[in-house]
Amino acid sequence: MDLIVRKFLRYLSLEKRYSPKTIESYTIDLTQFSKFLEELSDGRDIAWDKVDKKNIRHFLFDLQEKGLNKRSIARKVAVIKSFFKFMEKEQILSKNIATSVKMPKFDNKLPQYLSKSEVEDIVRLPETSGFEGLRDKAILELFYSCGIRLSELINLKLEDLILREDSIRVFGKGKKERILPVGSHAKNAILNYLTVRNKSVQPGVQELFVLKSGKKMYAMSLQRLVKKYINQVVNINSASPHVLRHSYATHLLDRGASIRVVKDLLGHENLSTTQVYTHLSIDHLQKVYKKAHPRADK
Repeated sequence: MDLIVRKFLRYLSLEKRYSPKTIESYTIDLTQFSKFLEELSDGRDIAWDKVDKKNIRHFLFDLQEKGLNKRSIARKVAVIKSFFKFMEKEQILSKNIATSVKMPKFDNKLPQYLSKSEVEDIVRLPETSGFEGLRDKAILELFYSCGIRLSELINLKLEDLILREDSIRVFGKGKKERILPVGSHAKNAILNYLTVRNKSVQPGVQELFVLKSGKKMYAMSLQRLVKKYINQVVNINSASPHVLRHSYATHLLDRGASIRVVKDLLGHENLSTTQVYTHLSIDHLQKVYKKAHPRADK
């Protein structure tokens, strides 16, 4: 692997604190880009100061010719832009030639979400007479009460519970910490679950949610658990923890929450990421308007 690429990946890991999964994705994209450039120069080592916009465009065109979808190409463009920005910052390049490279245009898919009544039906499903039912109810309530990501919930530790203040501490992308309010239903579900968790957990396990064996839960088991309950109520393509996060954001906006507040609650870095939910909220308002206003219909 190219020395400068290795330096960039080390920077992402140590300074930007990107996750191993993200580093792996960047590695794949930059390795693919590097190999393409090497082929252009008949196998010679890459001189990054000689790479121009035409080379980048040829790479993107090659990806398109191979049938790669627009979202995957857009991700590779973002990685290349980030890499060239780093080289300019480190004075490896005098000018960042990637700034004017355009992202491919594609239609934004609006995230799927559940209605309030569907969420209520889902969180009522677990049978709370035993360990798994109490745990599952706490998981479902917490996903919807706080809108957290799967990785944030699975890494939640006992020390991150601040239930006396109706809050929890989570660590999002880049290990960024945020404090989130917890609703009364989720708080009670957690307290009920703790009565059985502390009897079953294996020594040394600090994570809040554990398997019946007392070991830490893993991502696949959590995904299957959530999917099982959602599919009992509604048939949707994305029956995953993320649909509860989408529902959380949409319902907050529907009830008048500021988009900037929702951005902070979700742990988004940019407001543009949160703005997708305004489309869902506007759609809801349109439906209410057409149903309620006497002169809305033709």
